[in-house]
Amino acid sequence: MNYKLSDQAIGALMMALQKSLLEQTDIVPVLKNFELELMDDGTLLVKNPPTVNVKKTPTILTGKE
Repeated sequence: MNYKLSDQAIGALMMALQKSLLEQTDIVPVLKNFELELMDDGTLLVKNPPTVNVKKTPTILTGKE
């Protein structure tokens, strides 16, 4: 049987990548710890998606003073 990632699982994968880049850490342990669940529609759900903590509010440059 073939399974596909749900939109939520793709988001969790992208958050893992973002966290890895921001913290300059290896993404592999995060991916290995994903707890997956098969949903009724045949897609996979990540039950423990990573979180990213932002310590500083980003500055948004608008081009205006």
